[in-house]
Amino acid sequence: MRSNDHDDFRAKIRVLDLGEVQLSAVAFPHLEITRTAKMIRQSDPEVYQISYILGGKGALSMAGSDTAMGAGDLMVLDSSHLYHAHRHALQDSWSQLIVQCPRRMLPLPEKTVQGLIAVPISGRCGMGGVFARWLVDLNARAGEFISADIPTLASVTLDLLASALAGCLEAEVTLSPEARRSALRAQINVFVEQHLADPDLPPQTIADAHHISLRHLQQLLAEDDTSPAAWIRHRRLDRCRLDLTNPRLNTRPIQAIAERWGFTNPTHFTRLFRATYGIPRGTTDTCRPRRARIGNNPARNDKAGCYGSRHSESRSVKQSLAMTS
Repeated sequence: MRSNDHDDFRAKIRVLDLGEVQLSAVAFPHLEITRTAKMIRQSDPEVYQISYILGGKGALSMAGSDTAMGAGDLMVLDSSHLYHAHRHALQDSWSQLIVQCPRRMLPLPEKTVQGLIAVPISGRCGMGGVFARWLVDLNARAGEFISADIPTLASVTLDLLASALAGCLEAEVTLSPEARRSALRAQINVFVEQHLADPDLPPQTIADAHHISLRHLQQLLAEDDTSPAAWIRHRRLDRCRLDLTNPRLNTRPIQAIAERWGFTNPTHFTRLFRATYGIPRGTTDTCRPRRARIGNNPARNDKAGCYGSRHSESRSVKQSLAMTS
């Protein structure tokens, strides 16, 4: 990592901690970052990093190709990939927003997302624009959230990101057969997420909605070692888990939460939940969401209903940016 302003490098970073999902706002005048094979061997958190460029311009070099990026662009990176990036931005305002999340948490097949690595995605219109505006608002309101908001904020962030990526693939009119297949799988994932609450969501309905045969749907999901029914069940259970660890829903009956996500048989739900997560509600203290954090320290006044923000401003910000870029 280096900067043309190394003699007087001034930058700042603010982190909104949403559990395993993080949103970072960074500001700097100029920065070059290289992720090497050695760095990956030493530490690879296996995460996606999605940058939304707020101002300035830059370029990214990966696998022998160069990609320009500017204000309004979204770009996905994978911590397992080599790259070299340089950015020129304005120091007096936020340069970019960076979402970091484990690859396993994004409800899209890895093959689908890999096709969009280092590809500029418009954050000015469509679902890309919706996702970009969500990030800006999330950053602007960072000091207002309480710990009970964490599951909802993380879930909405991932859902909007998945929709933006799926919409990007759908918009491509010159996709290769493999890319079309990935785009179809992404659209199917988004459809399932939108209809999880419907207890009558048979695989045939999903196939019909995308004008494919049931066998074709089964073959698509088999590539990820799953089936339509298993995928729906997995996503429903994960939604239930998020609700069950949300302090704001502590008074809501388990059966009501299960029914909200399509489980109409309480006994069946209890058996599946325990088989998947091993712990029934009531003994899941260790699974409760962590306190919302901005910067490196938890907020001190949970009862006040909001959290103050803290900025880190120093040369040491380079060390933080090395992982969030």
